[in-house]
Amino acid sequence: MPTYDYLCEANGRVIEVSHRMSESLSTWGEVCARAGIDAAGTSAKTPVRRLISGGAVVSSGNLGSTERPCDYGTPCGSCACSPE
Repeated sequence: MPTYDYLCEANGRVIEVSHRMSESLSTWGEVCARAGIDAAGTSAKTPVRRLISGGAVVSSGNLGSTERPCDYGTPCGSCACSPE
């Protein structure tokens, strides 16, 4: 499943989520639910914008400022940050 970056201009956060190409998320609540993270004080109804990416290969070295669920204490199980 492809991954997409969503920007919440209200809090300045960029979150990476996976979903079908036919889907599009439009609110902070939808993005948080898909990413498995807490809304952290931002209204669930706050609009988000999907960022355009070049379809680059994702590796741990080029994630940049993209946040993952595990960055906020939710184990993602798919990277080296998973609890032992």
